[in-house]
Amino acid sequence: MAKKQADKPDEAKEKPAAPASEQPAAEAKKPRASKAKAPKGEKAPAATGEPAPPVAPSPVAAPVAATTAAPAAPVKKKGRQPGRPPRRGKKLLNKLKNDRQKIAKAGAPPLKQAIALLKQIKRAKFDETVEVHMSLGIDTTQSDQMIRGSVPLPYGLGKVKRVVVFCQGDNIAKAKEAGADFAGGDELIEKIQKEGWLDFDVALATQDMMGKVSRLGKILGPRGLMPTPKAGTVLTAGQDVAQAVREQKAGKVEYRADKGGNVHAGVGKISFDDDKLAANITAFVEQVRAAKPAGVKGHYVKSITIAGTMTPGIPVTM
Repeated sequence: MAKKQADKPDEAKEKPAAPASEQPAAEAKKPRASKAKAPKGEKAPAATGEPAPPVAPSPVAAPVAATTAAPAAPVKKKGRQPGRPPRRGKKLLNKLKNDRQKIAKAGAPPLKQAIALLKQIKRAKFDETVEVHMSLGIDTTQSDQMIRGSVPLPYGLGKVKRVVVFCQGDNIAKAKEAGADFAGGDELIEKIQKEGWLDFDVALATQDMMGKVSRLGKILGPRGLMPTPKAGTVLTAGQDVAQAVREQKAGKVEYRADKGGNVHAGVGKISFDDDKLAANITAFVEQVRAAKPAGVKGHYVKSITIAGTMTPGIPVTM
């Protein structure tokens, strides 16, 4: 009996396996383990039922992959590049060359001849602004030699100025009658502070309002709109508000010396008559000459040059 029982396990071992068709579907459709490719120089693992362990990338292949994955360098586009002016054509280069030759040949002509030459070399299609540039022999590091002021031009600037007046009482009506675009007190100051309103070109203020207007220094100062006594935009108690507004609307020009001791200002349009341009330029130059500081030694006015918006400068003898 014991012998028969001992033989049973051997019979179970020797029992033939069932055909593949009779095996369960799960065993027949057992997924194959993916074979991972081994890097060069290493043997592939033996095929087993278990998935192959992850293979660490070889240190030699890492930089190669990094270089291939790096983005391609941007291709430079032909044509206009930011920060570079467009190329000038032959026609424009020849005109500029001829203009420079005309100016060099004329030297430093009198004012009326310089204005006539300026109109000859005009090339822009729009109405250019005529500018005056004066080089002064002043030392800008000395506070008593800083040049600043304003001058009313006889024939204006050729453009409309928007004028705001910070005032109160009867001066509001006087300013509006004289042509001011905006006039008022606290309401205008509050509008600038809260809404950032800056729809004006010139700001005037009466002396009694400067205590409140001074709060707008951080807003108006960087834009050159802050009223100051040196520029003539702060009106004293005895000054006529209506007259100040009329001067600004007619074309009053402010000037101020830069760090190099130069003064620049627009004095009209190139479409003005020669006599009108000459009168405006003369009024500006004489005003700057009259503002000569007492501490200046040597030549005060070194040179005077007139130019259009798009034209070369022409030296002038005055």
